[in-house]
Amino acid sequence: MHFYILTLFPDLIRQIMQTSIIGRAVNSGILTFEAVNIRDYTTDKHKKVDDYPYGGGAGMVMQAQPVYDAWKAVREKIGPDHTSVRTIYLTPQAPVFSQQMAKTFAKEQHLILLCGHYEGIDERVLEEIVTDYLSIGDYVLTGGELPAMVLADAVSRMVPGVLANEQSGSTESLEGSLLEYPQYSRPEEWNHKKVPAVLLSGNHANVDAWRREQSILRTIERRPDLLSQADLTEKERETYL
Repeated sequence: MHFYILTLFPDLIRQIMQTSIIGRAVNSGILTFEAVNIRDYTTDKHKKVDDYPYGGGAGMVMQAQPVYDAWKAVREKIGPDHTSVRTIYLTPQAPVFSQQMAKTFAKEQHLILLCGHYEGIDERVLEEIVTDYLSIGDYVLTGGELPAMVLADAVSRMVPGVLANEQSGSTESLEGSLLEYPQYSRPEEWNHKKVPAVLLSGNHANVDAWRREQSILRTIERRPDLLSQADLTEKERETYL
């Protein structure tokens, strides 16, 4: 899978994408990341990419021309065989990104992520190139790079071959709108707290049943808003809700 990230801070993108699981997937050729510096596409001799907003107001606005030309260069590189490449603009003025969206995006061969700055980007270029508007939460950051990395990380984990244990992606939090069960490792007792006996029993059916119950209970405690869409059996709903 190929990610193209349009940004004013390409070094930030490159550093994050060279580490941990994502870095290994890049080194193995499963993923590629290209940080495209929008400043490289401005016609201004001082590399300026922003200007004052029409109508007045605080801050500056990223101009349409350099954003469009950076995007156009990426589209030409991808080639005409891929006519429906999705371009995602990270903005708090959008639906909140979810695990299900990550699964959907992971089926794409190419994704273009657009990172805004200042007071935003000239609306005209957004209308021209953006296919999806997404937010990572109801708060405002100084730029779109961190949201872009959140999205890219979540999507990458759903790409086949990225996770060493393919089951990891299907048993973690938010699968089926439930939170993940508690996890334990060695030693068996730490700070006078013991690992639940069922996990030491060797009985896989009992372990699975315990983990399922813990996922439901944890969701009830921490994210009850998810329960309306949770993948529960009729018996589980009668028991826990």
